[in-house]
Formats: sequence, C-alpha cells, structure tokens
Amino acid sequence: MRPSSAIAAVIAFSSFIVPTPASAQTVEVSGLWALSVTTDQGTTTPSVTLEQSGEDLTGHYSSAALGESDVEGSVSGSEVTFRFSSVVQGQAVSVVYRGTVDENGEMSGTIDIAGGLLTGRVTAIRTDA
Repeated sequence: MRPSSAIAAVIAFSSFIVPTPASAQTVEVSGLWALSVTTDQGTTTPSVTLEQSGEDLTGHYSSAALGESDVEGSVSGSEVTFRFSSVVQGQAVSVVYRGTVDENGEMSGTIDIAGGLLTGRVTAIRTDA
C-alpha cells in the first residue's frame, strides 16, 4: 500500500471509532415542567407535561394566556422543541417553544407566537424530578 493510501485508510477507519461526546446524547425531558415566559406583554407561568419516546415528544400545555393544548415536538441532544395551536383574540395561532436543557436539568430558550408576531424568553424547571 502506498503511504498516501495508508494515511487515507487510517483517517477513514478512525472516523468510525471516534466516541460520541456525552453532550450529543439526547436528554430525557419526560415530566411536568413549570415555565416562566416573558414577552413585551408581561410574564406568565404556564406548565407543560411532556412524554418522550426516543426523540419524539407529546404532551399537554396549560396556561391562563393560551389555554389548554396538546403538544408535539422533538428532542435532539440537549435541544428541545415543542409546538401547538392556540386561539388568541379569536385567531388561530401557532406557538413554538425552543430551548436547551443545561447540565442542571433546567431549560431556557424562546417562545414564538404566530410566526414572530409575539416572541419572548422562557425558563423552565422540572417540578416532578
């Protein structure tokens, strides 16, 4: 084998044995979460119960501002996304939460209502852990 072929073979083989970093593992987010949502409209404290199957999420959201809704979403590594539809001032709107779970198991991220019509910051803690 020529030296350049041997180097190429070692590089190709080593890509199969590099361990996956722990941060790339999917976090477990099943449970009841207490959220704090801050927008230019003020702060609300909804809750969401999430059920996780692999990277898929389902659950139920409850809020004085947005009501009760079933949610769907996903988890990839430490990134969490869930979404649902709600009615605001008589109009159906999409609601999307995106967040990252840190090493302490706390989530922080954003909320997007109606495709950017209203956005804000979110923090969340699991209350049944």
